[in-house]
Amino acid sequence: MKEPFLSVYGHVTIDQIVLVGKFPDINETVDIMSKKTTLGGTGTNIAIAAARLGVPTALCAFVGRDFPAAYFEEMEDSGLITDEVVVADGYETSQCTVINDPGLRQKVIFYQGPQGFASRIGRDLLGNASKSRMVHFCTGEPDYYLHILEFLKGKGPVLAVDPAQETYRLWDRERLERLVALSDSLFCNSFEAKVIAERLGVGDVTDLDKELVVRTDGPEGSVARIGGRLTRIPVVRGGEPVDATGCGDTYRAGFYAGLYRGYSVEESLVLAASVASFTIEKVGALTNTPTWEQVEERAKDYMR
Repeated sequence: MKEPFLSVYGHVTIDQIVLVGKFPDINETVDIMSKKTTLGGTGTNIAIAAARLGVPTALCAFVGRDFPAAYFEEMEDSGLITDEVVVADGYETSQCTVINDPGLRQKVIFYQGPQGFASRIGRDLLGNASKSRMVHFCTGEPDYYLHILEFLKGKGPVLAVDPAQETYRLWDRERLERLVALSDSLFCNSFEAKVIAERLGVGDVTDLDKELVVRTDGPEGSVARIGGRLTRIPVVRGGEPVDATGCGDTYRAGFYAGLYRGYSVEESLVLAASVASFTIEKVGALTNTPTWEQVEERAKDYMR
């Protein structure tokens, strides 16, 4: 089996993505205009997209007994290393229902599944991460991830943390302080950045003394602190936006794909924006993964 360049910890989720004419009020029913069920989850999205972009990638995650065999096949067909995708008894697989309105605003209902209670399962998924150059932690149980980070710290891999939408609910000040202290890099969006900055008592996440901090700002692009230097990463323009689900995840996958191919950190972030520009063109995070040649072609006019 090939050794991973990247290992990803995060949810494996069954996504249901629906479009409504407007969000319902309390006790109001509205019709669904379109509906799509796909394989998703932050861990899955980042890992599969990276694997499809040619990065040797392992996914370290738990699923339930109900996880569809077709989705296991989809993972393997992408080239993903799946020996640490573990079926956990007593849980159904994580599920996410994403409700979009015509303006691409979202409301989300989420079921954690086993990844949200990983400490109870009693299995440390360390085989692939210990051999990887890069390890990325996104959504999942904070205490389990802190435990894994403590084991990996100083043992070789570059450790990136990305608490994502769970920043608000699961990562209190004490856990966030430990998370940042154990990491080499931090990823977040502008909404999560405000929460992290407030809880850690800094003006902005880019004030954190990390080798790399990336804050994505949606249609305004992203900002990165790279070795103490701030730089603005532009939006890479593509086709008409249809669905923003998973754009942040595939952005991260594109970043690792750039590093794997020898690009600089700043160049890799531009390539990340290029990958995300394809994702937003279709419904679902993994339904429009480009080839690497397409990524480079779309990004070339934005590279310095």
